[in-house]
Amino acid sequence: MENIKWLWGLMDKKYHKWHIIALCISAITSLMLLINPTLTSTMVDKVFPTAPGAVPQFDLLIPILLAMLAIRILREGMRYFMIVCMEKSSQNVIYNLRVRLFTRLQYQDTRFFDRNRTGDLMTRMSADTDWCRHFLSYIDFQAIDSVVMFLSTSIYLFWVNWQLALALVLVTPILMLITKIYSKGVRKLFMGMRERQSEMNAAAQENIAANRVIKAFAREEHEKESFDGKSDAFRNAHLSINKRWLTFFPFIEILANAMTLITLFFGGFLLIQTNMGGESIWAPLTLGQLQIFTSLSWALSVPMRQLGNLLNDWQRFITCSNKVMELEMSRADIVDAPDAQSRGKVKGGIEFRNVSFAHDKQDVLTDVSFKVEPGQTLAIMGPTGSGKTTIIQLLSRCYEVKSGAILVDGCDVRRWKLQELRDGIGTATQDVFLFSDTVEGNIAFGDQSLTEDEVKDFAYRAAAGDFITHLSDGYDTIVGERGVGLSGGQKQRIALARALAVKPGILVMDDTTSAVDMETEQFIQQQLRQLPYDCTKVIIAQRISSVKDADQILILQDGRIAERGTHEELLRNRGYYWETYCLQNGIDATKEAM
Repeated sequence: MENIKWLWGLMDKKYHKWHIIALCISAITSLMLLINPTLTSTMVDKVFPTAPGAVPQFDLLIPILLAMLAIRILREGMRYFMIVCMEKSSQNVIYNLRVRLFTRLQYQDTRFFDRNRTGDLMTRMSADTDWCRHFLSYIDFQAIDSVVMFLSTSIYLFWVNWQLALALVLVTPILMLITKIYSKGVRKLFMGMRERQSEMNAAAQENIAANRVIKAFAREEHEKESFDGKSDAFRNAHLSINKRWLTFFPFIEILANAMTLITLFFGGFLLIQTNMGGESIWAPLTLGQLQIFTSLSWALSVPMRQLGNLLNDWQRFITCSNKVMELEMSRADIVDAPDAQSRGKVKGGIEFRNVSFAHDKQDVLTDVSFKVEPGQTLAIMGPTGSGKTTIIQLLSRCYEVKSGAILVDGCDVRRWKLQELRDGIGTATQDVFLFSDTVEGNIAFGDQSLTEDEVKDFAYRAAAGDFITHLSDGYDTIVGERGVGLSGGQKQRIALARALAVKPGILVMDDTTSAVDMETEQFIQQQLRQLPYDCTKVIIAQRISSVKDADQILILQDGRIAERGTHEELLRNRGYYWETYCLQNGIDATKEAM
């Protein structure tokens, strides 16, 4: 019931009454199924009587037929209106749910996406949410139909002839026992099938995203076999559920068909006893009343037949809705602190005080301390895995520090409002993601108010203006997903222009010029020194040419600061920086050391 209450809460209030009206119509139209069999019984007993001496009342034939037609048309019209109400309310819920899920994803922490696979999240956003809609548009009214139909028919038939009705209803306890046996363990099967579906979707998503890598290594056949295995596991999970249902389906069908046989044999027996006359322990039954039983026996058997399908749908709804609820109710760990205050634009002061950080219990940074004044340039170098990128992720609070503190403009980042803090940090990374939008749209992504001239100015400063003008539609050229159609260097320059365009107080460049030539890099560095606004620059790079003009250079090794200083000071230290300098300039470090 918790799942239903949660879904109901997602529905706009104006749709609540329409959904309740639809459910009431479902119950009323189920009750209306009793009318036509009653009219048929009247027609059999009065218009075409079989009792000796009975006078046919042919004047009732046309009114009865017209009434039956009117009831059928009215019922179908009401069912049509019910379906419209159901669809409107269920579509309202699915719309609200998807908006809330997408919003929830937008504000999740980076660690959340580290833990969850994209394919699984897409399954929750699509297939799982659709099962939530399916409950509101189908399962709930079918359940009401079945319950009302079974109960009302049973009561009515007991009123007509309690002995024949009792014989029909006696099969119900057997059905309930079969249902209980079937439902035991079926939820676990649905959960297993849901996991196999998620794994299959995740594999498909990864292969689509990594299609170039797969082709480069000619691994198409291997990936096909891997996906076949996951698809086969999903199929087998589906088959396991179907096999379990098919094990019980014949028993349900036999019980449902038994009602027809009971009606024919026992009803025929009662009819004979009635026509024989005299005293009898058997309740009298007319031909018209027998017609009611033959007409409504299906109203008892159909709910039985539907019971298994409804149980399947219910278990799948519970499984899928639990997954969706888990996502919808998840909350980000990194949020604005209660005492966070608006501090305006970031000016660019940065200070790390004894910062340590661990990722999955593995230390990444240990006791890192440094300070950068507004407007200065900080460069960070070090071997792969030394923690360079982690520093900038901590700066923008993508992760929280394990110990120590990070200050921006003299205030702990945990007391900044996240929106203001991240608005003041422009980031361009080596791993560039461009949206399926125009080049201009990608550059202006962080500030939609930019004019066309401003976009072109920042593209020029990022050394992107020349190649953009030579694209098929210039700045209006649609960039393929993830920048397909552009070289690595071109994507990096568009990403740098995007970072510059937000006019940040802190500009972070993580290997931003690794894919451009030396001449282009020198041009970019010159433009960075002439920006039309003040900002602190944090440069992560492996090229000496990219960092040598920095006010302070940090060398990270194993998560610790091994060296720090200016270009000249680090050359005199003869450490990692000096060795890298010698390597990149063709100098024999061993001879120089001598």
